[in-house]
Amino acid sequence: MPLLEPTPEALRPRTTHPAPDRVPERLAAGTPEPLRGDLLALLGPDKVRHTVTDLVRYASDASPYRFLPQVVVVAETAEDVAAVFSYARAHGRHVVFRAAGTSLNGQAQGEDILVDVRRHWSGIEVLDDGARARIRPGTTVVRANAALARHGRLLGPDPASAIACTVGGVVANNASGMTAGTTRNSYRTLASLTFVLPSGTVVDTARPDADARLARAEPVLCTELLALKAEIEADPELVARIRAKYTLKNTNGYRLDALLDGRTPVEILRGLMVGSEGTLGFIAETVFTTLPLDRHTSTALLFFPSLAAAAAAVPRFNEAGARAVELMDGNTLRASVSVPGVPSDWAELPKETAALLVEFRAPDEAAQRAYEEAAARVLAGLELVAPVPSVGNAFTRDPAVSGGYWRARKAFVTAVGGSRPSGTTLITEDFAVPPARLADACTALLELQARHGFDAAVAGHAAHGNLHFLLAFDAADPDDVARYAAFMDDFCRLTVERFDGSLKAEHATGRNIAPFLELEWGPRATASMWRIKEIVDPRGILAPRVLLDRDPRAHLRGLKTIPQVEAVADPCIECGFCEPTCPSEDLTTTPRQRIVLRREMLRQPARSAVNDALLDAYGYAAVDTCAGDSTCKLACPVGIDTGALMKDFRHRRHSPREERIAERTARHFAVVERAARLAVAAADRLDDRWLTAATGAARRAVRPDLVPEWLPQIPGAAARRLPVTRRAGATAVYYPACVNRIFGEPAGHHGPSLPEAVVALGRRAGRPVWIPPDVTGTCCATIWHSKGYERGNRLMADRIVEAAWGWTAGGQLPLVVDASSCTLGLAREVAPHLTPFNRSLHAELTVVDSVVWAAGLLPRLEIHRTLGSAVLHPTCAMQHLGDEDQLRRVAEACAREVVVPDDAGCCAFAGDRGLLHRELTESATAKEAAEVTARPFDAHLSANRMCEIGMDHATDGRGYRSALLSLEWATRPSAPSGDNSPLSGENLGSSGDNPSPSGV
Repeated sequence: MPLLEPTPEALRPRTTHPAPDRVPERLAAGTPEPLRGDLLALLGPDKVRHTVTDLVRYASDASPYRFLPQVVVVAETAEDVAAVFSYARAHGRHVVFRAAGTSLNGQAQGEDILVDVRRHWSGIEVLDDGARARIRPGTTVVRANAALARHGRLLGPDPASAIACTVGGVVANNASGMTAGTTRNSYRTLASLTFVLPSGTVVDTARPDADARLARAEPVLCTELLALKAEIEADPELVARIRAKYTLKNTNGYRLDALLDGRTPVEILRGLMVGSEGTLGFIAETVFTTLPLDRHTSTALLFFPSLAAAAAAVPRFNEAGARAVELMDGNTLRASVSVPGVPSDWAELPKETAALLVEFRAPDEAAQRAYEEAAARVLAGLELVAPVPSVGNAFTRDPAVSGGYWRARKAFVTAVGGSRPSGTTLITEDFAVPPARLADACTALLELQARHGFDAAVAGHAAHGNLHFLLAFDAADPDDVARYAAFMDDFCRLTVERFDGSLKAEHATGRNIAPFLELEWGPRATASMWRIKEIVDPRGILAPRVLLDRDPRAHLRGLKTIPQVEAVADPCIECGFCEPTCPSEDLTTTPRQRIVLRREMLRQPARSAVNDALLDAYGYAAVDTCAGDSTCKLACPVGIDTGALMKDFRHRRHSPREERIAERTARHFAVVERAARLAVAAADRLDDRWLTAATGAARRAVRPDLVPEWLPQIPGAAARRLPVTRRAGATAVYYPACVNRIFGEPAGHHGPSLPEAVVALGRRAGRPVWIPPDVTGTCCATIWHSKGYERGNRLMADRIVEAAWGWTAGGQLPLVVDASSCTLGLAREVAPHLTPFNRSLHAELTVVDSVVWAAGLLPRLEIHRTLGSAVLHPTCAMQHLGDEDQLRRVAEACAREVVVPDDAGCCAFAGDRGLLHRELTESATAKEAAEVTARPFDAHLSANRMCEIGMDHATDGRGYRSALLSLEWATRPSAPSGDNSPLSGENLGSSGDNPSPSGV
């Protein structure tokens, strides 16, 4: 063990409350034998997750249920899935699939073999200029639509969880969303599917010979499917019932109209797979028929005195042609104040208030005007209210305004769930009634909730008669569970008997509605569903009890308790929206999983073997491999910052001696900075292999989280002296970040340094900058903040703010910072750690990122030459600051083609974390790097030196550098003296007389 390895005891919860759903002691060692050994032999160690940490992190999803798998398989191919199926058939095991884990009814949870079909299953191929798209099941809806948007197309399904949910899950649940209704969902827009049946047979429905191949492989299945089709078609009453049920949104049970719509076994199976929730097979690939992306939108958020009044207005907007009509009640609106951009005065809205979010989408300006005129006629006949000043009750074309409305609506589950009482479990219900009866249904629902003591939140896709509501109760309290059970009985009877509605409109049956399937469908239709399951999965290996369950109390089994954890994470409802943005998603754990593991520690007795095992793994899996970039906070609708929690955990693991050393480093940072620059300069003269071996040995002896690893992409040292500037006449103070005072530019760069480029740009634009002579020894404090060193962090935070106050003449000049993470640190992250007096000084400072500053100079600069193409890496700090568009503006001034990879995200280099855990950066950047290296670019641009080093490492030395270096080159006046000679020997076709530098 390394000398300074931290003890897990520092993170052991001080108090725990053993819960009934805690992991049993027998699983402390993880997957039991022979299951573990069998699967390791069958699939290999890279595809089997078997520690107790693995089992716990996969046991929770966005639903109110919690079932512990016995083992997790990370499948890479359809052959892996078929092998697991074969093993399950031979050994009487059960298999459940999990992709994003955003489903709300427990569909992605199993008690035996759980198969992860997200990690290795992403990718999209755009076909026919966007008319169709071949999409792998682990691709998020947002990622698929990003690729289609370039062709003016999009997918029909548009669930609110599109940022995280995967296409495979959308199809398996027939999830629809705000605009899909009954005509744009997966069932209607899927062109073909490739799936693996429980027998292992792979079916591609697009093949011309698909039916012939299936008949040879599965003759009994084909015969029985056609026989069931004939039986249903021979029953006119049942046929009429099926057709009537699907005039509404309905995902309860199997899609019985597939037996009416499909002519052959393959066509029938294609339809049955939609909404089958992983109970009939594994969807390995989809081909969608896409829809036009109508870019001309007009949106309004209209406020009504009551839920019933809002619901009554829905048919008018439907008749006017609205694409979306979304309903939000007072509880939802008030809870949405936690969502960034939502007006704070919504918190004061009367409880009875409700709102409709109405949006018209058109292909062109003329159609948009016609829609707006129709909307105006509807508005003239409505009685709207404006209970708080921010309410406008008007249509807008402003995408920023409408985007804020949609963020509030899409955050329904998470924002309301985040405001629930601590320790309570969240249930999300989803039902549909005929749209004409929506107002009656709202009234009846509110009465039912009041009768059972629930103060639920209500929202939904009102245009389609589809409502959602949330209930919170304590799953550890039997009386509260009984109250929930009584409510569910009454709610299901109300929906079916009074409104003839759908008990699940778009969230799929799941564990909480499976017991009520026959109540809605009746015995004949339900019997047909059981027949389907027996025909396709005769051994019953797939997802038992997920869609079909004869236990009338099945929905009360496996409800998860929610132990109270640290305050920053306690509101988490485990929705998973944070996961796609997390750099460690494919390496160790995600923000949701970090919280899930913490909650399990609190379910356990303090000294249990399970807790010991979880704590032993948590240091590396959760704390050390968290990049601390806090992009999870941006993705989380209630702003949970798991990165901040991990930094706090790092602090807890520090010994007093470590804190003192960190403080001393901050106090004498001028010496440290000079030493670091000298060390980098010396290292530049040594062999990379020797440096790698030396740092590797030191890491093994001391601690990997303290000693950086040498990477060949680490550049040489920065110049010893910064450019000479004058304070007189300066329009801004330029603060070169410490990373740019220590590290120089990448290999092959022969032009000006970044500080020289910034000074030159200011001079050319007539906006000169001044570099203070005493910047050495100062820092934005992120070095200490990111590692949880509180004393050093406070010391440096106070020092830099005091210095910046003096440099800027008390905030009269802006402070321009040339590294985006340092801009974020100085602008925001230092504030909580300052003394009260320095906090008041900080409030007067204007901190500007150098990219934003440079974008503001563009009207004053003359472009003399441009590059052909540039690829950008927007940093995570730029996401926090909202500066990504400014980076693109600067790049577009320098290059004729500018590309931001669809998979661009945090590089996880995080200052020096990529040197401490290179595997983190390699995992985080894998998809982005694959896009970048798939074609040549003339320049690889970013806005943070350490991120550029990380991307250089990820792309095998493509030469990432600051976009300001390219802007300096593009605006450099021609000179006969040859000042514009190329920075490398490669001529990349500039637009001026001078060849462009490689990677400028």
